[in-house]
Amino acid sequence: MSNQDNSTTSNRQAPNHNDVIDIGKLLSILVDGKWLLIFVTALFMAIGIAYALLATPIYKADALVQVEQKNSGVQSLSADMADMFEQESSAETEIEIIKSRMVLSQTVDKFNLTILASPDYWSYVGLVLENLMKLETFTSLAQLTGTKAFISISKFERPEHTDQVAHQITLLDNEKGTYQLSDDQDKVILSGKVGILAEKEGYQLLVEQLEGANNQKYNISKRSQLAAIIWLQQNLAISEKSKNSGILSFTFTGENKTQIKDIVYDITTNYFLQNLARNAEMAKNSLDFIIENLPEAKEKLTKSEDTLNRFKARNVSIDLGTETQSTLETMISVEAQLNELTFRESDLSKLFTKNHPAYISLLDKRKSLEKQRNSLNQNIKTLPKKQREVLRIMRDVEVNQQIYLQLLNKKQELSIVQASTVGNVRILDNAQVSELPIKPIKLLIVVLSTLLGGMLSVAFLLVKSALNRGIESPEQIEEIGLSVYATVPKSVQQMHINKQIKQHRTHQQHSKNLKHLLAEVNPVDLSIEALRNLRTSLHFAIMEAKNNIVMIAGPSPSTGKSFIAANLAAVVAKAEQKVIIIDADMRRGRMEHQFSQSHKHGLSDILIGEISIEEGIKILEIENLDFISRGKTPPNPSELLMHQRFKKLLDWASNNYDIVIVDTPPVLAVTDSGIVGKHCGTTLFTVLFGKTAIKEIEIAAQRLAQNGVDVKGVILNAVEKTASSSYSYRYYNYSYNSDKI
Repeated sequence: MSNQDNSTTSNRQAPNHNDVIDIGKLLSILVDGKWLLIFVTALFMAIGIAYALLATPIYKADALVQVEQKNSGVQSLSADMADMFEQESSAETEIEIIKSRMVLSQTVDKFNLTILASPDYWSYVGLVLENLMKLETFTSLAQLTGTKAFISISKFERPEHTDQVAHQITLLDNEKGTYQLSDDQDKVILSGKVGILAEKEGYQLLVEQLEGANNQKYNISKRSQLAAIIWLQQNLAISEKSKNSGILSFTFTGENKTQIKDIVYDITTNYFLQNLARNAEMAKNSLDFIIENLPEAKEKLTKSEDTLNRFKARNVSIDLGTETQSTLETMISVEAQLNELTFRESDLSKLFTKNHPAYISLLDKRKSLEKQRNSLNQNIKTLPKKQREVLRIMRDVEVNQQIYLQLLNKKQELSIVQASTVGNVRILDNAQVSELPIKPIKLLIVVLSTLLGGMLSVAFLLVKSALNRGIESPEQIEEIGLSVYATVPKSVQQMHINKQIKQHRTHQQHSKNLKHLLAEVNPVDLSIEALRNLRTSLHFAIMEAKNNIVMIAGPSPSTGKSFIAANLAAVVAKAEQKVIIIDADMRRGRMEHQFSQSHKHGLSDILIGEISIEEGIKILEIENLDFISRGKTPPNPSELLMHQRFKKLLDWASNNYDIVIVDTPPVLAVTDSGIVGKHCGTTLFTVLFGKTAIKEIEIAAQRLAQNGVDVKGVILNAVEKTASSSYSYRYYNYSYNSDKI
């Protein structure tokens, strides 16, 4: 069975752990990233503390108002009159009235809320010091620095064509209170003094209060009344304490404690006064209507009485039958009811439309009474002429008398209502401001910012771990059917060596006095100890292979192939085995830096026939170790490797050395490794801990298998001891004694 088949089988049989949440693994990830977690959390906590200390305090003013059910206050009022003055409004309706432009516009005009003025902080430091001044601890510091800035303007008028122009006030002398107004072009418009109206060229400016350091600037602008009302509506919160309680809570927030208190007080007062005026106005309108109709009613009554008296004078005896008398009383009652409906309709028309249920009911009742009156009139026509005439005259007298008396009664009632109107709104608690700011809540901000920092850092670590598909344990490699020949720990000293190599490459230096091979610099490094274990495993692998040529390959670049190949060669050479290492990466090979050699006169030169094999071999200071560099960069590296000279080179090296180590380019990048691997008895993959993905290894192994190259095993390079790794590295802690023989 081929390696590809083994890999496929292994993948099919490998257990699926994707749906299992490993709590230990998650905790290990957090332990590995503890410093990032601590740093980010501390940073957010510091930001939260800074904001809590430096943010502008926000205060709240509140008031309490009761909206009672409307009551006329007069027990003697008729039921209809009482209903007129007992139309109860819901809390939602009252809230909309309070937030209406009718009420809020008065507050805007009183406090000049259309004028916006504030200190212009030239830097954030000015704002910081301004807010520090509000803390008792820093009061003296703020006073010394002179950063206290405040401005109050009661009047600011400007020409219409300057609406879009920005204006600034500059305090010239704090003691004298002098200032000047300029536009956005720094053109001085006028000069003035605090408390005195300044006028010039259509500008009018009255500054009531101005504090700050000399040359302190203040921004000033003006907004429309509607914009100011909208600002009030946005910052004013009104709510009913409990359902159907009629208790309205007013709250207003802002930076200026005095201003927000005055605003709430003015709004509640204006609402109370408009409610009182509205109730009085309703009684006044009804009273005016009655007073207007009284003379006409009196005149009608007088005329009807005169007519009755003249009729009686002409007719000595007037005898009405029982039935006729009953008809008269019914007609008088109907006319009285119709007249009452006329008064009620006049009142309802001011409150409701004709589609309102109360208005519709009134109209229906009027139609019914008119129908009854028409029926009575038809019955009267059947009576004798004299009885009809006397009945008509007496009806007019009685009806006009009732109308007149009714108007007099209503006049008295409405006069009492108007005089005793108190409204149905009562201010329970006048506006007050909280001593302590409601914002920012310092402790809450610090706690939330700290939690936010912790959550973000935890999320970052978990997402980073989820997105990282790099190998972190040998078991992952073995699950795809490949053996792990060695796990090489990450060497701190090798990282330092890499920096030295990079510096020498930058300055194009190749000093043979510098040692860049870890096996030479520190033979007891844990990485070198791991390579000694690999040397043992490799010894038995070569015994079963077709030749003694070992190819060190990798799926992708930067997996440490050159480091493994060079140091493995040095370790094998020190075991008194003759070793030659060949840098077969003729594109980007850099192994010559490991041995402090030049890349010239190397493999590519041998393959094109410019030099012989012996001329291309570099004798190193390490005994039993020779090196063939990559040579100059050719345009066709793959074609050169396929040439017969390359096979001849490997055969010669295999016959003259105990082990031949060939370093090749990445498998997934170019095809060179597949060509070289055909001539090698043993092929090893070098993969980087935490970087190389398992899928890369699978694809690279499959690609080599297609070329007939079997990957013998894998070297897990640059292994780090992390909590999230399931592999234990305790055996690496066994080191040499510092005593020398």
